[in-house]
Amino acid sequence: MSDGPRLPGVETDDEDEERIVCHVDADCFYASCERLREPKLRGEPVVVGMGYEPGETVGAVATASYEAREFGVESAQAISTALERLPRRAALDPDADDYDPDLSREETGFYRPVDMDYYESIAGEVREILHDCADVVREVSIDEAYLDVTERTAWEVAEGFARHIKDRIRREVGVTVSVGVSPTMSAAKIASDFDKPDGLTVVKPGEIRDFLAPLEVDLLHGVGPVTARELREMGLETAGDVAAADPEPLVERFGERGRELYDRARGDDDRRVEPKGEPKSFSRESAFADPVSEPEPKYDQIETLGAAVADRAQREGALYRTVGVKAVLPPYDVNTRERSLPGPVDDPELVDRIARELFAEFEAEPVRKVGVRVANLEFAAADQASLDSWEPADSSAAATTDESGSEPTTETRSSGQSSLTDFS
Repeated sequence: MSDGPRLPGVETDDEDEERIVCHVDADCFYASCERLREPKLRGEPVVVGMGYEPGETVGAVATASYEAREFGVESAQAISTALERLPRRAALDPDADDYDPDLSREETGFYRPVDMDYYESIAGEVREILHDCADVVREVSIDEAYLDVTERTAWEVAEGFARHIKDRIRREVGVTVSVGVSPTMSAAKIASDFDKPDGLTVVKPGEIRDFLAPLEVDLLHGVGPVTARELREMGLETAGDVAAADPEPLVERFGERGRELYDRARGDDDRRVEPKGEPKSFSRESAFADPVSEPEPKYDQIETLGAAVADRAQREGALYRTVGVKAVLPPYDVNTRERSLPGPVDDPELVDRIARELFAEFEAEPVRKVGVRVANLEFAAADQASLDSWEPADSSAAATTDESGSEPTTETRSSGQSSLTDFS
C-alpha cells in the first residue's frame, strides 16, 4: 500500500492496544538467496557455510535450509558434523575428491560458501519494500525487521496487509518471509516464528496472553537455554506459568530482567518500534570444528575475518578508531582485546596487522572460536583515511595503548554466539 490516511474502523481509546506491529523474518535467508542464484537448488537440502571442501577441516554452518534440517544440520554447527549427517551432492561424482559410491542422491545436499555481498544486495531489495509499507522500520539484522504499520492499516484488515507485504517480497525479490502481527514487539517476534516457513500469524488486541500461555518458556522473547533451564528449576514450564507466578522470586533470581520476563509472559511490552541508529561496530567471528592449538589456521581465520569487517566498513562508508579481536578458549572462556587508534581510519592492512598483534598471546592456546571487530565508527567523514594519515612516527608506541594510555582490557564471559555473526 502507498502512503495515505489510516483505514477506518478502529477506535482510539487505548494507544497500546491500537498499535499494529509486524515482525518480518526471512526464512533461511542465505539459502533462499542461493536458490535465487541457482534455481536448481529449490526443494533441495542447501547448506551455506565454510570449510566443506575436501581437505578443509575448519568451518561452520551459517544457514541450513529446512530440507537440510531434516538431516540434523543446524546453524552454527561444525561443518564436519554437517557433512557426516548430510554429505555433499558433489560426492556422487566419480571425479570428486570425496567420491563415495555408497551414497544415494536422496541422502546428499548442496553446499555453498557464504557470499555476504550478494546477501546484502538481496536484503536491500527487501528493505525497500519494508520502508515502502511502513512509516517506521527497525532493522534488526540482515534478515529481520520490525514494522509499525499503525497508520497504514487497521486491525480488521491487518492480516491482509501483512499478506500484502509477504506477497510483494516474494513477487518482487523472490524470497519468502514469515510475519507475526501483534500490538507488541515481543509478541510479534514470537508470532513470526510460530508457523515457519512462509508463515503468517496474527495476535489481535486482547489475545496476547492467551496466545502466549501454552508456549514453552524457551519461546518467550529473550529467553535462552540457560534462562529456560533456571525457569524450569523454579517449576515454570510455560509462559502461562510465568505470567501466573509471584514476580518477586523472579526478580530475586534474575534481577530487573525477572520483572521483564514476568511482564512479557503477561503480554505487557510498551516498547515502541524505533529505527536503529548507525551501527557502533562491525564484526565477524568463526568457530572451529574442534579447538585448534596450531597458530597457522587461527591466523588464517583472523586474516579472513579482518578483511571481511574492513570491507564491510568500506562499503558502509565508515571509518573506525578501534580494532579488536576475540578468542574463545575451552570450554567457553571468552577473551577480547582491543586497541584504539589516534584517529579514524579506513585501512584494511592496519586492521590485519593489529588483529594479528592482539591475537598473539593466544597463538599457542587451544581456541574454539576467533573474531575480529572494528568499532567507534564515524560515517560523516568525507575523505578516507589510512595508516599514513594518522599513525605517528613511533607507530609501535602508539599501537600498544588505548587513548587513556592503559593496556587493553580483557573480558571473560560465556558465549552463545554462532559463527559468522556479529559480536560486541
